[in-house]
Amino acid sequence: MQSESAVRSAAAVNDTRGKHRISAELKRLEQETRFFEDELEQLENMESASAACKELLSIVETKPDPLLPVTNGPTNTSWDRWFEGPQESKGCKCWIL
Repeated sequence: MQSESAVRSAAAVNDTRGKHRISAELKRLEQETRFFEDELEQLENMESASAACKELLSIVETKPDPLLPVTNGPTNTSWDRWFEGPQESKGCKCWIL
């Protein structure tokens, strides 16, 4: 009889541990659910991403790049010869082109 009562008491101890684990898991799931509901509410209240991208693009396109100099034409025409390529195919002695 003592062994039967010991088994029952052990089962009762294990049962409370199981209940505690289940309730802790349930609380964690409820917290995650509230977090996701808050996040969904924020997403619903936000402006669409495409509208924000269009606005950003229009701002970026209207302003010149501060790292690039603004020039209306070549300041030194002798520099142009380096970027135009060979004038005549016969006169080009380089092997790359």
